[in-house]
Amino acid sequence: MTSVEPSASPFSRACLVAYTVLIIYASCYPFSGWQFETLAAYLDQIQEWPHYWIRFDILINVIGYIPFGVLIVFSCYPKISRTWSIPLALLCGLLLSFCMESLQFLLPSRVTSLLDIVTNSSGALIGALIGAAVTPAILDNGKLNSLRSNWLWRESPREIVIIGLWPLAQIFPQAFLFGHGQVLNLLSQAAETYLDISIDFSAILRQGVELSAELYLISEAIITACGCAGAILFALSLLNRHAPKFRLSSLILLGGLCIKTLASALMFGQENAFAWLTPGAQGGIMIGILMLYGFSFAPNHAQRRLSILLLLISLVLVNLIPSNPYFLNTLQNMVQGKMLNFYGAAQFLAIAWPFSAIWYLSKPHRPKSN
Repeated sequence: MTSVEPSASPFSRACLVAYTVLIIYASCYPFSGWQFETLAAYLDQIQEWPHYWIRFDILINVIGYIPFGVLIVFSCYPKISRTWSIPLALLCGLLLSFCMESLQFLLPSRVTSLLDIVTNSSGALIGALIGAAVTPAILDNGKLNSLRSNWLWRESPREIVIIGLWPLAQIFPQAFLFGHGQVLNLLSQAAETYLDISIDFSAILRQGVELSAELYLISEAIITACGCAGAILFALSLLNRHAPKFRLSSLILLGGLCIKTLASALMFGQENAFAWLTPGAQGGIMIGILMLYGFSFAPNHAQRRLSILLLLISLVLVNLIPSNPYFLNTLQNMVQGKMLNFYGAAQFLAIAWPFSAIWYLSKPHRPKSN
């Protein structure tokens, strides 16, 4: 019997690129107040061991780089053996962390620390060891390729990465559940900060139209329903008839809601863990589930078009409808300190996700190679 040669994993490489971008964004957030003192001050800061530290920060620094180490090993295999990929992952983690800490020296709101470099590198090493240990089971035996062949009807590593990032985008506190892509508020804030112009682009587009409580509730439900159904339809459009569509859809939805709850508890306190579960969000979830049930029987190409339409509806409404005053009041009580890195990366995901999804949904199909 002819043995199957292990092949490289484009999915792992796509994940590595996406995760590296998230690390860079999270490390450089909030991208304001750039300044440089002197080279001597930088050298003193980068070499100094901190006098005190927080266990939570150390844990987060280690955990944050574990996936990076795992993905380095997966991405290099089989061109680089597992033995050599471990020191390579450690070196990459060390260099990336050093570069990020050096950039943070230019940001007044961030602190450059030798401890962060050590903990980040340790996380990359732990991830490399885990990756090397599980490579035979995942890549050598072809389990990923087997699932891809049995469940997917087209080559889609980048699309799978986009779908996998959707639950993580729920970390960022949003005015509407699953209401991603809110860019007009950022543009208004940028105009006020850099151009000294007080302007509200959403209000201009609404042309003075004020929403009643009933219309606001309906709008919130539509945003939630379209955001939920559009994202999960994106996933369903990649699956063939052999895939467990119901279980995978439920996993994506429940994963997003669980991450939303956990992030809300960490940022706003345990008493506000379910602050996102407003009447409009509850109705939107039910409507989204009903739409998914009906659209799950549509052909793949129709699901992709429906996903684009639903995401566009959610994108337009989320930029037009004003934020709930209760949400804005809750936002004032946010404890951002412990979640600063995640907050920055999640903000990037929450803004960029629908645009990335629509971009990939609009691209021509590529048939799966045998």
